[in-house]
Amino acid sequence: MERRKLLALSTAALALAPFHGLRAQDSNKPFTTEQLDQMLAPIALYPDALLSQVLMAATYPLEVVEAARWSQANPNLKGDAAVAAVKDKSWDVSVKSLVAFPQTLQMMSNQLDWTQKLGDAMIGQQKDVATAVQRLRAKAQAAGNLKSTPQQTVTTQSSGGASAIVIEPANPELLYVPYYNPAWAYGAWPYPAYPPPYYPPPPNYGAALMTGMMFGLGVAAGAAMFGGWHWGYGGGGWGNSYTTVNVNRATNITNNFNADRYRNGQWSHDPAHRDGVPYRTPAERQEFGQHRPDSAAQREQFRGQLDGRGNYTQRPGENRAGENRPAENRSFENRTAGDRGAFGDINRGGSGATRDFDRGSQSWGNRSWGGGGERFGGGGERFGGGGRR
Repeated sequence: MERRKLLALSTAALALAPFHGLRAQDSNKPFTTEQLDQMLAPIALYPDALLSQVLMAATYPLEVVEAARWSQANPNLKGDAAVAAVKDKSWDVSVKSLVAFPQTLQMMSNQLDWTQKLGDAMIGQQKDVATAVQRLRAKAQAAGNLKSTPQQTVTTQSSGGASAIVIEPANPELLYVPYYNPAWAYGAWPYPAYPPPYYPPPPNYGAALMTGMMFGLGVAAGAAMFGGWHWGYGGGGWGNSYTTVNVNRATNITNNFNADRYRNGQWSHDPAHRDGVPYRTPAERQEFGQHRPDSAAQREQFRGQLDGRGNYTQRPGENRAGENRPAENRSFENRTAGDRGAFGDINRGGSGATRDFDRGSQSWGNRSWGGGGERFGGGGERFGGGGRR
């Protein structure tokens, strides 16, 4: 079955509408400290194992979408039972492990642009990601908002004259996913231009959380926890850190695990599960053998329907060939030529093309791929002011 078609760009745009404030970034430059803290703030206080597996899975965003849809179709399967049910799926082991946590998986699927950026950072700047996680945890601890609870244990681990903050389940077989508002958790946020996104808990968790940390029911998912962190201090940060893989546990989760790839117990990205999603930098595209999509056919593939990953309902007035796209609030500021949106380059114009997306609603239509960047006409659906109308 053909499984390599990518999620429609318009669908991805709908998913990223709630994520305000992730500033445009030149894909030839590393993510900055402010950007890393901003994107990691919603998950930095997760237990180490779950955090590592979320970040691994984020490097395979289309498999995350497919797994989220499977989870929605199988709501009665939870925890280790859900993971056992997808053992024969072709997804990466990190993605399979997350079906134990359907709320987390759904959050990643709903916020595709955020998820892809997490994955980009994990692929290209894993050591910076580790430093950002420890920086954020230190902020939360200093604010008095990160401490041991009946659900999780917070300890410190010495390395190179520094102390890493480690978060583990209080019961290794029962894991609780924390929900918290980053504006509360980290105290005064130091980067006003880069506010952290807040993804409230799902409805069955109760009211939206403005202060404090909320835990839902514990998930019996001990067998699904194969990841972790080696916290190593060096180079002025946690530059000797890396994500770890328990090969024996991972092998038990999936029937398609390439154990030889992780014999040293250290995670590395597997491009076989990338499903054609463009890598962020030219160096990464070269490293993983991916050519930049330039032809009209390739562009349409990146805008095309997500074949085999769940049903997509075409919206009234939408032309899947790329004309009269539904309107969207891109939730970005000052996106420049060459900067890409979810799952592909959306600005194919020449140098100097600049768009400002946080100035209200915007409608897509009659897209122009010429040297001056994209043009937007009327028509379609309109999204603005944080909602759809």
